[in-house]
Amino acid sequence: MKEYFSILEFTEEITEDIDTQIENLGPCKIPNPMKLPQMSFVTDEHKITLRVNYTYLKETFSKTKLPPSVELAGPRPYIYFDPSKVKVGIVTCGGLCPGINDVIRSIVMTLYYSYGVDKIIGFRYGLQGFIPKYGHKIIELTPEVVKDIHTMGGTFLGTSRGHQPIEEIVDTLERMNIQILFMIGGDGTFRAANKIKEEIQKRGLKIAVVAVPKTIDNDIWLVSKTFGFDTAVELACEAIRCAHTEAIAVPNGIGLVKLMGRHSGFIAAAATLATKEVNFCLIPELDFDLEGEKGFLAELEKRLLSRKHAVVVVAEGAGQKYVTKEPPEYDASGNVKLGDIGKFLKEAIEKYFKEKGIEVVIRYIDPSYIIRSVPANVEDRIYCGFLGQYAVHAGMAGKTGLMISYLHDQFVHIPIKEAIKRRKQVILNSRFWLSVLESTGQSYLKNSQ
Repeated sequence: MKEYFSILEFTEEITEDIDTQIENLGPCKIPNPMKLPQMSFVTDEHKITLRVNYTYLKETFSKTKLPPSVELAGPRPYIYFDPSKVKVGIVTCGGLCPGINDVIRSIVMTLYYSYGVDKIIGFRYGLQGFIPKYGHKIIELTPEVVKDIHTMGGTFLGTSRGHQPIEEIVDTLERMNIQILFMIGGDGTFRAANKIKEEIQKRGLKIAVVAVPKTIDNDIWLVSKTFGFDTAVELACEAIRCAHTEAIAVPNGIGLVKLMGRHSGFIAAAATLATKEVNFCLIPELDFDLEGEKGFLAELEKRLLSRKHAVVVVAEGAGQKYVTKEPPEYDASGNVKLGDIGKFLKEAIEKYFKEKGIEVVIRYIDPSYIIRSVPANVEDRIYCGFLGQYAVHAGMAGKTGLMISYLHDQFVHIPIKEAIKRRKQVILNSRFWLSVLESTGQSYLKNSQ
């Protein structure tokens, strides 16, 4: 996995102070029951240094102040919780993503077989599962219950969006005597996890909160790649190949594919690089003009005149200045509802070429719900297994308020409060995006630079 991950490495250099200290519920005094060679255990002193901007490094750090470093993830020689007495909860939140069930399975199997924990509870339908008024029943999770769930898409536990009262969530944790809570989700889930951790601390409770980053868009800060992304790119490539086949079958054929990516265009960009058949890749990070001599429509016309076909890939969050409603509408989680850039582009292309007297054939493909609902591919399954294992190691060691991250070719612990400070996006002067421009041959699609 290392070689592939490095292609989509965390490319934006750090130019700000980051608090990398991981909170602990207390000293670890119980010998780890895992039968591993001593050299397989790691301690909190095992760390890796984060890559920071050179100018920032020179101006900010000195011999007495070193660049930030983060804890390595992994089993500790001593743990905080007694495996025979600890009770664990697992919840999945937000949208569907390939690999969720693999993470759930990995957590349960590691708890049961590596640590001997047999009190594991699954909360149904996201954060609603903690709130009494919804009446969602809990699920007792055992190896027998989860042994085959990795073959299914979606989430075995169900999910939901929207805010729920933090006090009621912690009331449920306290009432049920849950001592470790594993939360699988994205940015909104992490914000809730941070608030849950703060409420737990305010009450003086000994409950660990450990998060596993889940977002198909790969847009979580301080994570090289989130699970499900590899599967999403693979299936996106199939949609692009279909669009290309349709486009070359007719004169002036245009294959238009809309992919996921609300704020970050990693899926669209990676699928473009993988297929080599895309002529225009439009992502949220890239502002583009529709009209004008150097705008998208004029460039598309040049492509059709020269090659008689074109393939366009657009991320769902691209070009929102053309489709955003005023006043904006919001979903249950408080996110602005996106306008349909795919449908807009299809209609704009049809209108443009009709006025030009040029007959075109457009094949519009939106595979979003198919992509997010399938089981994970082999690469993601392996990755999810690691994430679940490392999450359990952190939780059993009494660590709290952290997410498990794959960063700089290592699995590490990152404070949740740092992960929610900003969003990871495609850097337009990075080698990754420049490779996309080389592959497509597209211009910047702006009338003025």
